Amino acid sequence: MSWRPGGNRAPPPKEIRSTSDVESGYRPSRWELRDFALSYVVLSISFGVLFAGGGRGLLDSAREMPELTAYLFVLSFLTAGVGFVVHELAHRMVAVQFGRAAAFRAHYGMLVLGVATALGGFIFAAPGGVYHRRDVPRRERGLIALAGPVSNLVLAVGFGVVLAASFVVPGGTLGIGSVDYSYSGLLLTIGGAGVLINCILAGFNMLPVGPLDGGKVYMWNGLVYVAVALPSVLVGAASVLFVFVAL
Repeated sequence: MSWRPGGNRAPPPKEIRSTSDVESGYRPSRWELRDFALSYVVLSISFGVLFAGGGRGLLDSAREMPELTAYLFVLSFLTAGVGFVVHELAHRMVAVQFGRAAAFRAHYGMLVLGVATALGGFIFAAPGGVYHRRDVPRRERGLIALAGPVSNLVLAVGFGVVLAASFVVPGGTLGIGSVDYSYSGLLLTIGGAGVLINCILAGFNMLPVGPLDGGKVYMWNGLVYVAVALPSVLVGAASVLFVFVAL
C-alpha cells in the first residue's frame, strides 16, 4: 500500500517502505500535525513538572505559589517544547529536501513514561521521531540525522543571546498575579533554561548508540561526527552537571 504525504489516510509504518515519489516541501497530514502537537504539549508538561520538583514539589508549589507554578510551565513550553519541535522539524525538512518520504510519529507509550518519570523527580523522554525510508544513501542518512542536534546548538546560541541580554536590559518589573518579576530575571531564566536544555538535547542525541542520531552521523563521516559530537557531548554533560549538582 502506498502512502502519499499530505493526505489524511492512516499513518505509514515507522519505517516508510513505499516506492511512491514525494514532492519536496509537501504539507504534513492531519495525523502528523496531531502527533507533533500532542508530543509538544506532553513533553512540555513533563518538563514543567520536573521544573516544579516532581509530583510532590508540584503539589506544594501549586498550593503555595500558583503564579510561580504557572510560570514554570510556560518556561517549559518556551524552552523544552521548542527545542524538541525544532529538532524533529530539522530532521523532516532535510529529508524532504532530499526528496524522501518523511513523517513524524509520536510514541504514545514513551510520552506516558515521560510524564511518569517527571512525577518521580527525573525524566526519561523519547516522545517520537521522524521516520523515512531505510534505503537512503549513507551520506543522506547522516545529514538528516545531523540536522537535529545542529538545530539544538543553533537554538542554544539564540537562547544564549537572550541570556546575555538579561545583563543589559533596563530595570523594570512585570506583574504576574501577585508576583512581580524583573525583566532581567525573566530573560535570565528563559535564556539559561533554553541554553541548558538545548545543549543537553544536542549532546544526548549525538551519542553513537541505539537509534540516536550520533550513530548515523558516525557511520557516514567520522570527522564530521567528532567535530559536532565532541562539543555537543561535553557541553551537554557540563549542563547536566550544572543542573543536577550545582543547583
